[in-house]
Amino acid sequence: MTTNAARAVTLERALRAGIDGDHETVGTLVTDDVRAWTPARSTATRGELIDALGDRLDAFSDIEVHTTPLDVGGGFACVEWSVDMTHTGPLTLGPDSVVQPTGTRVTIHGVTIAEFHDERICSFRQYWDELAVLEQIGLLDT
Repeated sequence: MTTNAARAVTLERALRAGIDGDHETVGTLVTDDVRAWTPARSTATRGELIDALGDRLDAFSDIEVHTTPLDVGGGFACVEWSVDMTHTGPLTLGPDSVVQPTGTRVTIHGVTIAEFHDERICSFRQYWDELAVLEQIGLLDT
């Protein structure tokens, strides 16, 4: 079993790699049967997770990630995070709904909890307010 600090570093690396679109790094940090859940989707394999990472990456640029690992025990790690990004590309919300770039700088805050098998992530859950982005780019009343 790895230490809490080592698991937190692995989780931070996985978060940053996912946001940066670094599929190779993500692939090395998770198990083949990794299960993932976010407000937007869930996946049950490494391949599904990597395929899902490409969604919405082109809609934002100038991305900054800030992480704070939280102390947890057992085979888990938890990281609180915020992402600052600029809406510079089309944002697809559905088959007939595309939001054109607004140039707006947005911030989302969230937390990711990961379970480990040996030194690799076998399961994780992410929590954030997905509507926060839509509010900040002016699509929803606050």
